[in-house]
Amino acid sequence: MSLIRAAATVSSLTLLSRVTGLVRDILIARAFGAGPLTDAFWVAFRIPNLLRRLFAEGAFAQAFVPILGEVRSRHEDAAVKALLDRVALTLFLVLCLITVLGILGAPWVVYAMASGLSEPGRTQEYDAAVWMTRVMFPYIICMSLVAFASGVLNTWRHFAVPAATPVLLNLSMIGASIWLTPFFSQPVYALAAGVMAGGLAQLSVQWMALSRLGLRPRFSLRIGAALGDPLVRRIMKQMLPATLGVSVAQISLLINTNIATWLAPGSVTWLSFADRLMEFPTALLGVAIGTVLLPSLSRANAEQSSTDYSNLLDWGLRMVLLLGLPAALTMIMLSDALVATLFHYGRFNAADVGQTHLAVMAYSVGLIGLLAVKILAPGFYAKQDIRTPVKIAVVVLITTQLLNLVLVPWLAHAGLALAIGLGACLNALALLIGLRRAGTYRPGAGWVGFLARQVLALLVMSGPLWVGATRLDWIALQSTPWLRVGWLAGVLGTAGCAYLAVLWLQGLRPTDFTRTKKQNTVGNSGT
Repeated sequence: MSLIRAAATVSSLTLLSRVTGLVRDILIARAFGAGPLTDAFWVAFRIPNLLRRLFAEGAFAQAFVPILGEVRSRHEDAAVKALLDRVALTLFLVLCLITVLGILGAPWVVYAMASGLSEPGRTQEYDAAVWMTRVMFPYIICMSLVAFASGVLNTWRHFAVPAATPVLLNLSMIGASIWLTPFFSQPVYALAAGVMAGGLAQLSVQWMALSRLGLRPRFSLRIGAALGDPLVRRIMKQMLPATLGVSVAQISLLINTNIATWLAPGSVTWLSFADRLMEFPTALLGVAIGTVLLPSLSRANAEQSSTDYSNLLDWGLRMVLLLGLPAALTMIMLSDALVATLFHYGRFNAADVGQTHLAVMAYSVGLIGLLAVKILAPGFYAKQDIRTPVKIAVVVLITTQLLNLVLVPWLAHAGLALAIGLGACLNALALLIGLRRAGTYRPGAGWVGFLARQVLALLVMSGPLWVGATRLDWIALQSTPWLRVGWLAGVLGTAGCAYLAVLWLQGLRPTDFTRTKKQNTVGNSGT
């Protein structure tokens, strides 16, 4: 399967996940608004999500996938299966311990994440966040094992199941918000139950996929053998710097969430919904391309093919700019329309729309940086160099917090979003410079012409976006929601067609971005 087809598969299934996630958030906004208890849920939900990114999708995936690819290419099937058994057992035991500690220490965890909820008069919010944190903490066990299964499936180039299973979490939360609210003293508690049901559903589906490939781990009581395995120890050793690197980003998120709880009520929810919109391009482009790149980069590294390695990174960066720049332009110019059309219903009022769209615009400044990091960081991970991204991440963390000191007093919650976006751009730039200096990445031919074509296409695309942003009152269209949806679809469709048409007229073709195993160059036909 070519990389473009693999990325398209992941992207299309991720789109389904993000659409159902958007429906989920629309229902939450309509049912619960942007009030204090909704903030409490997002705080509680962020805690297991933070640990999931830290231990599962972050540090574990970065350390596990390259080593698994190396073992698969150099050893027999028996050695691969033994590694899977021992890694799964070790991961499960560590996460069980963390979960127990998290449930017992939930009050302190919530205080660390959102100290503003501990203020006098906010007891109900604080207690709600603690209760939901305890309910959702076991979610990290499910998701860590899901990350394990995804790493295996992606290494075997079975990308569809890992990309599709997040839909189950969204469907579970949607079902909980519709049918389970009458069974809880606080209706928002139903969402916590939906999260746990979704985690179990995702784990079940991924485990069945491993079984069909004959790769499902066999758990045993041979804990000593698992912990003493040299490869397991090597993965754990790699996870230490990887955990630090991922921790830096998550510490920044934790600090920002904490700051947001001290701002106006609703700030956490406004940022959460803005983040939901940003997840569309970051997941559809950055995550999808990064997901298919890491196993391919790991294989190229194992085969010591430096040319192929560089070409893979070149292909990923071109795809990010081709699709990411129009996405960023749309998010900046049409943020008010997007937020109003998606969330301006029920208890989510016009003031909430205005505050959320400010956060969307601020996040969008760093969209290309966020996407590029997903491509550039695997360039280090596949070579099992995790320390360099860690050093860069530490600098980015410090810079982001310094930016918060300047931007938050001026822009409130939007300042938090802007600091993250600017930090992402700094992160991507530093990673790019690091890869260039190491000789790992050598840009292919045709970059100047490629960028020039994009500039012209983006200028033409901005016309329909400007008309949609200035000539339509998106708030007033609340009374005719389907008309508002139609207008938004029309503006987006016109702008997208204009962008693609200009690129087509300049000679750019989809085949310029097709890359298969037999191709060692990317877009050399004048791009």
